[in-house]
Amino acid sequence: MKKILNMNKLFLIKNPELFQGERYLNKNKKYFEGWYFKNTNNENGISFIPGINIDGKDKKAFIQVITNDSSYFVNYDINDFKFNFKPFNIQIKNNTFSKDGIHIDIQDNAQNLKIYGDIKYSNSKNINTSFISPNIMGPFSYVPSMECNHAILSMQNNINGSININNNRINFNNNIGYIEKDWGSSFPKSYIWCQGNNFEKTNASFMLSIANIPFKFFHFRGIICVLIIDNQEFKFSTYNNTKLIKYDVTNDSLDITLKKGVYFLNLKSTYDVGLKLSAPVKGKMKKEIFESISSSITITLKKDNGVIFSDNSANCGIEVVLK
Repeated sequence: MKKILNMNKLFLIKNPELFQGERYLNKNKKYFEGWYFKNTNNENGISFIPGINIDGKDKKAFIQVITNDSSYFVNYDINDFKFNFKPFNIQIKNNTFSKDGIHIDIQDNAQNLKIYGDIKYSNSKNINTSFISPNIMGPFSYVPSMECNHAILSMQNNINGSININNNRINFNNNIGYIEKDWGSSFPKSYIWCQGNNFEKTNASFMLSIANIPFKFFHFRGIICVLIIDNQEFKFSTYNNTKLIKYDVTNDSLDITLKKGVYFLNLKSTYDVGLKLSAPVKGKMKKEIFESISSSITITLKKDNGVIFSDNSANCGIEVVLK
């Protein structure tokens, strides 16, 4: 595959879907990079997390898989990882991932695991961007050496195809997908993440993350949140003066309220703890986290005291890491 060495840093910032870590492949650093492809129909979901992790001389590629009722971690040799800039795609052995679709061919005899299939993506809808805010992290996208960088690649896209996992087929017929990614050295020590785009009454998409962010010699609570209703975007974040009014988070429920100017956004959820995944700590995939992709949420958006949006979404992704 074609690679562009010494890729311009500004170009990478403006195109976060691209592989950001080429310069680390031949270095013994602490680094990870992972993409997240979530696919849901009315009843089921399956998410794929392809990525790499570098812990000094220990360099690996991996694919994590999570469904409504199972999760898997499949290791690969770092040499199985290939990437392309134009057009963007990544390949791990026989598996290919891009913004146009995914091709899956996973066989892991140790886990009695066989997954194969193809899903095509189309009609992608994403957040509004600008030079100051090239992605959801806004101006923080330009800050070097952030412990964890986050990007939304598609808030919503149509998906068609099927995935067969251990002889159980999940079919997608004009259903809904979501794509994001993370890269850096470590996930935050504590955070919540929630994403949903299967709303009952409205064509809407939602994503929220609140995390404890280390920055130089102190920590701060970082907020990134976006709600898209049809083509109207409401963005709540640390960098646009969003205030956290309520933060009631337990092991099985969320009740969070954000305020930006005259707008108030409330998230409520009673969720399942979820299934085990692995997260990076200084480049090593050693932290156990738990994610559900079959939870439900209720989002209410008010302007002053008037409700302008209220709806429920099923098939939501939720991670809660309290420490």
